[in-house]
Amino acid sequence: MTEPEIPGDAGVEPVPETAPKTEVGVGPWEGELPQGEHWDPDLLADGDRRNVVDKYRYWKHEAIVADLDSKRHSFHIAIENWQHDLNIGTVVRTANAFLAKEVHIIGRRRWNRRGAMVTDRYQHVRHHPTVEDFVAWAQGEGLAIIGIDIFPDSVPLETYELPKDCVLVFGQEGPGLTPEVHDAALDTLSIEQFGSTRSINAASAAAIAMHAWIRRHVFGQIVS
Repeated sequence: MTEPEIPGDAGVEPVPETAPKTEVGVGPWEGELPQGEHWDPDLLADGDRRNVVDKYRYWKHEAIVADLDSKRHSFHIAIENWQHDLNIGTVVRTANAFLAKEVHIIGRRRWNRRGAMVTDRYQHVRHHPTVEDFVAWAQGEGLAIIGIDIFPDSVPLETYELPKDCVLVFGQEGPGLTPEVHDAALDTLSIEQFGSTRSINAASAAAIAMHAWIRRHVFGQIVS
């Protein structure tokens, strides 16, 4: 007795139980070794499996950081950490992608680094125990404090002229920005939404705000 045919199943290849793993990074250097202080002899010999762009393959860690430091953007990122917010690691990773000057942790010093995917090794992270300490630092550096949250006085990020020298501040998931940061901010910006939810994930909001700065000050897109 033959098995009945299953509609739409003809010609479909069976899915293997285990898919082959994709090799990460590059293997040992092939050919004549390059010359220069920025090359890491161990990585050249053994391969470079780090999550870095091709330009930095086989570079020493400190050489990568020094090169990044030579061209970092002038915006900073800050996030409040009163309840050990799990979004901080993702915010750090995004700040590294957009080459923020520094990331500032306000509140608890310890934060979950898992979401950073080791990018915190290449991104400067500074701790401020209190909002007052953070505000004093920002004012001393001449940086505009820009909050990102939904308040009655928030203005749309989409039409706001972001200052070039600023620090974008994000509250933790749930409570959002504290009243102290709200009061200290030059302006507080909201991100326009069109669905049923009132707010979006803090790490997602941070990515949107950082990219808004990049569009304006790297690509010169005019806000209308």
